[in-house]
Amino acid sequence: MRSIVVGWFLAGLTLLSGCVAPRPQLAPLEIQAIQSREFETSKPTAFASVLSVFQDLGYIVESADKDTGFITAKSPTAGSVSILTGRTYQSATKATAFVEELRPGHTKVRLNFVLANQASSRQGQISQRDEPVLDSKVYVNAFDKIEDAIFVRSASQ
Repeated sequence: MRSIVVGWFLAGLTLLSGCVAPRPQLAPLEIQAIQSREFETSKPTAFASVLSVFQDLGYIVESADKDTGFITAKSPTAGSVSILTGRTYQSATKATAFVEELRPGHTKVRLNFVLANQASSRQGQISQRDEPVLDSKVYVNAFDKIEDAIFVRSASQ
């Protein structure tokens, strides 16, 4: 009787796991469309606006090069410890931005957010898993803030 119950339980788990839809894979052009936006402004204004928005969102700017238009930033690290296993978990969001002038007065900004997760055991074993953030709402929110920053900078010039 017990083996029948276990069998039904396992069959139920298999059926339920089959109901979970796999994460849709986006084509590279679809990802680029989510991560990019063109602004009617100069490269220096867009670059400064992206920098200030990263800082406003709490990111620590690790590098920024106006000539190449490349910015790297990282959110503060959040961590926790499992009482049961003693494992330590940490996560942070890494961000990059590429700002390029397409033509005078028109600049393209491409953002990339990655969730970096790290776990370590008491014995020192470390595992890391990075997940690209592909939720379009995250990018829309960031681009809206950049657009606002560009507007403020342009109005004050």
